Amino acid sequence: MATLSKPTEEMQFIIATDVGSTTTKARLFHKKDGEWRFFVAGEAPTTVEAPYEDVTMGVQNAVREIEELTGHMLLAPGGGMIIPYDGEKGVDLYCTTSSAGGGLQMMVSGLIKSMTAESANRAALGAGAIVMDVIARDDGRQTYQKIRRIRSLRPDMILMAGGTDGGASQHVMEIAELIKAAEPKPRLGVSYQLPIVYAGNKALRPQIEELLKEGFALDMVDNIRPVLERENTEPARRAVHELFMEHVMSHAPGYNRLMKWTDIDIMPTPAGEGMAIQLIANTFKQNVMGVGLGGATTNVYSIVDGRFVRSVSANLGMSYSVTNVMKEAGIENIMRWIPFDLDEEEVASRLMNKMIRPTTIPQTLEDLIVEHSVAREALRLGLKHHRSIATRLKGIQVQRTISDMFEQALSESYIDMMIIDICAGTGGLLSHAPRRVQSMLILTDAWLTEGITRMMQDSVFMMPHLGVVSTVYRDAAWNIFDKDCLVRLGTSIAAKGQAKFGELVMDIDITMPDGETINEQMMLGDLKLIKLSPDEEADVVVKPAKQYDIGAGPGESLEATVQGGVAGLLLDARGRPMYFPEEDSKRKELLLSWFKATEMYDEEALGRLI
Repeated sequence: MATLSKPTEEMQFIIATDVGSTTTKARLFHKKDGEWRFFVAGEAPTTVEAPYEDVTMGVQNAVREIEELTGHMLLAPGGGMIIPYDGEKGVDLYCTTSSAGGGLQMMVSGLIKSMTAESANRAALGAGAIVMDVIARDDGRQTYQKIRRIRSLRPDMILMAGGTDGGASQHVMEIAELIKAAEPKPRLGVSYQLPIVYAGNKALRPQIEELLKEGFALDMVDNIRPVLERENTEPARRAVHELFMEHVMSHAPGYNRLMKWTDIDIMPTPAGEGMAIQLIANTFKQNVMGVGLGGATTNVYSIVDGRFVRSVSANLGMSYSVTNVMKEAGIENIMRWIPFDLDEEEVASRLMNKMIRPTTIPQTLEDLIVEHSVAREALRLGLKHHRSIATRLKGIQVQRTISDMFEQALSESYIDMMIIDICAGTGGLLSHAPRRVQSMLILTDAWLTEGITRMMQDSVFMMPHLGVVSTVYRDAAWNIFDKDCLVRLGTSIAAKGQAKFGELVMDIDITMPDGETINEQMMLGDLKLIKLSPDEEADVVVKPAKQYDIGAGPGESLEATVQGGVAGLLLDARGRPMYFPEEDSKRKELLLSWFKATEMYDEEALGRLI
């Protein structure tokens, strides 16, 4: 539990840090004229590796930058923050997130890959973990292969599920015996026992304890799937977080010291990001998709009808794993977003250079367009992976009606872009894009938003910081989030469907805030951006052609009030799936028309590239 120095309403200053794998980021928040606002940022290299091997040094360096910028004294002479604020120096609350040293890495196991193992996977991801492997009875591997895999993994923790309460027992014990036989060793050395969370058939707890009490730190929690029809991931997620603090963090370099400085438990960075995305969903009471596009991983978050799911694509990122994006997406999918002549070998060489020098940023417009092309594919693949995790529970009988006979099968994933109200992005490439409209287009193109969708992004990468602050002081976190973090990019109106190029997709009447009426007839392949500032709203009447859907059904009109943003109102008639001409010259021509219509890049510089 948090031990706060003052009641939340009396606080004046809050400092939050994020100890990343390469950079430690500090953010100072201040209550001014009764309102919480972002004050100043400080950054420094993370000091988790030799020769420093003490994360607190990086934290102090980042906080010292804030001290130098503000003249406000924050650090105590013996280390840590001066708490509480005494009118001249110090802060009232210090909290931090961390993904240094690879974050939380886990192995999960279950009985059936698509049932209990899938539920265990969701629980681990929800706790902010990177899941290294999923072991199940039906995963297609021989016993000796599973033992060899478990032995080689070196996870921070194992989450075991399997069987409903009072259900399967023999096969659950077989998996436990596999783990015992493999004798897995923890990643951070042999000085402590590997934590195992057992969240399976509760009738087997005595046998599991008898088998695994020697050599492991065993924790028993409620069954993840007590009955097939219900998933109960919260107790397992909570246990994972507690064991993460108790075992993993305490053995990482300098974390013991950092834990003594903080007022609340250290949270894995992805869990902090997830809390921030949930804050958006809870405040607007809408379905939200969020993404953290990092250098090594792409984290995708969704809150659909109140259900929160997170996925980690550990091999998709914009620096360390940029060549994995090229490998998984296929270089031809990256090339389709490039409107000028560049051969595949040249693109591959640029991406390999980026992997070798991960901290470099694009120096030319050509480099920037290539990087944005890769980002679209990383986000597309991240969503594809997310859909495979955000699925309906398997093993449940589904009532089918006569209308289902016309469908091949019920969709496995419940992620449908038509019911997503808000898309939000964070991460260096999106937060630091030279023009805000670039992040809006990258998100729209990658995720193929449908219907009416609000687009938002993190301004200076502080979603994890505000996520962890929200667990203690929600009102302050939302106020800062709303005013200083969440940039309203605008609203996208996109019709689902695809017919012939150049034919009518939708007819839109827009009533602007000053009463002016604009009519736009959008043909397949058209993209238009209408200026509408963040504090403005417009009324729209969208009449789609009969084979297109805007959210009310094929060919059905829709009336709505839409919010503006720093980019504006995006009218998207490029089809879903998106229309690309097969002929290379026509594809490039169409891409250029999109970039010009949205002022995505400087037109003069773009002209010099062609």
